[in-house]
Amino acid sequence: MTDSKLIPVTDATFAEQVLGAQTPVLVKFEAQWCGPCKAMKPMVDEIATEYSGRLTVATVDIEDNQQTVYRLGVRAVPTVVLFKNGEVFAQKVGLPRKADLTAMIDKAVEKAVA
Repeated sequence: MTDSKLIPVTDATFAEQVLGAQTPVLVKFEAQWCGPCKAMKPMVDEIATEYSGRLTVATVDIEDNQQTVYRLGVRAVPTVVLFKNGEVFAQKVGLPRKADLTAMIDKAVEKAVA
């Protein structure tokens, strides 16, 4: 396993690892050829570390998991989707600022903890 705390999710494991998760899950939809996806990786790794135990952070390769991409209507990468209790809680398309992502996550995590 790499040093990344990101969990790779596939079409086959999405329901169990994301929809069935006990904590909110931030899913980053990405592709190998996507420059902004690569630029976003260190920020998402930091978020995974900072929210450890309160948030699961996962990645989905759009090339290999097209059923999930189609089902969720992901049309551009990077896209991050925050799930809470098996439902889409929030979504951002493109390369967001870390502050925008953490603000989005804090709303879900606070409600999960409260």
